Amino acid sequence: VDEMNDYYDVRIKEANLRRLRGMCPDKQRLAIYKGDICNEDFMLALFEKERPQWVCHMAARAGVRPSIQDPYVYIHSNIRGTTHLMELSHKFGVKNFVFASSSSVYGGSKKTFFSEDENVDNPVSPYAASKKACELLAYTYHHLYQLNVTGLRFFTVYGPRGRPDMAPFKFIDRVSRGIEIQQFGDGSSSRDYTYIDDIVDGVVRAIDRPYPYEVFNLGKGDGTSLKEFISIVENHVGCKAIKNILPDQPGDVPYTCADVSKAYDLLGYQATVPFEEGIRRTVQWYQNEYAKNICIEPGTQTSGMASALSYAEITRAVRA
Repeated sequence: VDEMNDYYDVRIKEANLRRLRGMCPDKQRLAIYKGDICNEDFMLALFEKERPQWVCHMAARAGVRPSIQDPYVYIHSNIRGTTHLMELSHKFGVKNFVFASSSSVYGGSKKTFFSEDENVDNPVSPYAASKKACELLAYTYHHLYQLNVTGLRFFTVYGPRGRPDMAPFKFIDRVSRGIEIQQFGDGSSSRDYTYIDDIVDGVVRAIDRPYPYEVFNLGKGDGTSLKEFISIVENHVGCKAIKNILPDQPGDVPYTCADVSKAYDLLGYQATVPFEEGIRRTVQWYQNEYAKNICIEPGTQTSGMASALSYAEITRAVRA
């Protein structure tokens, strides 16, 4: 189920769905619905028709900075949407409900590794607050209805076919096209960037291993500084970045790093893709697939830099 909103270019989402359908043409095994998870009539009809036994709830309005500008849509999509799905799940006897939380719930934690045992009652953005609220509601639904619920705190997911508003895609795209990237702060901020294959492995493990109520970190378990991140992108793209140094942004946290020992012990989860290898794979996808088949016209880039040539246009010009 996906409402296919225009938070980023819908053509990227459509290309992802075409790929998914190509991998699984059997419509009995894979049914794709377009709609809003907050639409009560739509979702009730879907549950009555499909009778799901497991729910993997990844739908959400994402983004820390946009949530500060428009918090209401995060209340709608994240809190109301998750509550609606849990309400349907308990009524229809779902065996396991797994949903996406976020490392953003840790706020400005000073700990070296963020642990699930840490107090996370002080979120620093509406997005983080909405994810924390979902975790609280999840426990409530487990307590009231014995619904098995697992929340997964993702740590900065990236990789091929990822969101274009995320730093890995934006940096690869802009460095490839020779246009400016924005570096917030002095480059010392650090993130636990987690490759998509590792995240998917963790999600599947959580679905296959029901617990009454648990929250798990899913991350790589070590951080990469912004300076090192940009250097790795430059190396694999083969171009130097043009950097615009800006102040730190409100709502951003200076450091994220997951303690994944609980996920290792209870799910058997362990990330296997180093950050540099993940960036190499993402650059390869960008150059061989995105730039040739999906590439957004400059006027619709999320960067707003409409005057810049697309990577595909640059490549054609060089070859000519």
